[in-house]
Amino acid sequence: MKHRYLYDALPFLKDVDRNRQEQFEAYFQSAPLWLMESFQIEEMEKGTVFVREGELAETIFFIGRGIIEAIDYRIYGVSYDYMQFHKVYAFGGMEFLMDLPNYMTTLRTVSDCTVVKLPRVKFEKWMYSDIQAMKREAKLVGEYLLEEGRNSRLFLFMEGSDRLALLLVKRYERYHKNGVLTLKESRQNLADETGLCVKSVSRGIRKFMDEQLITKRGNQILMDADQYERLKKIIQEKVELE
Repeated sequence: MKHRYLYDALPFLKDVDRNRQEQFEAYFQSAPLWLMESFQIEEMEKGTVFVREGELAETIFFIGRGIIEAIDYRIYGVSYDYMQFHKVYAFGGMEFLMDLPNYMTTLRTVSDCTVVKLPRVKFEKWMYSDIQAMKREAKLVGEYLLEEGRNSRLFLFMEGSDRLALLLVKRYERYHKNGVLTLKESRQNLADETGLCVKSVSRGIRKFMDEQLITKRGNQILMDADQYERLKKIIQEKVELE
């Protein structure tokens, strides 16, 4: 079996969805056995900060199960959650490519996560000996930076309710199940991710409910396929979405 050693080294892969399996298979398709023998698996609870900006970037992290987010504390010590990750990235890989000794962002788990850890020295040894692996890593880092930059520019020129609408559209595209998005995040979390205050988020939610663009069920926000298409159309009239 082509990926037998990968699944032996990371047994949790047998229980994750096929998309996540394929991402791991693609990323480690040329990984040597000595690299896979260096894998360490750790279970992290929701809300765990496992990378802090400024600390020595001595470990590379991969998310096997769950979702993490990047946080910026630089402005008045307030947390701004500017990116959530749903793909398999080498967190710490950007620092390696840019020859930076310290992590450039803070990372926190959004859900309970299964995390794969790899010493940076081992990761670097692999990258320097495998040009195809180096190209894959550079491509992933480039895609991440492009997406983050595009999203930041969109949010910069958007009004409050439009920022919230864009976030809901992105959430639906990534996390809907059977055509329905169930959003369990608090209004404070939505405020952190959009850069808005909680009052602005609350006003936006009320506005979308009045226009029947979202539905509330207890503390959850629901969005079906028809509501998603209508909300996306509103955003597309103002900005170009992919």
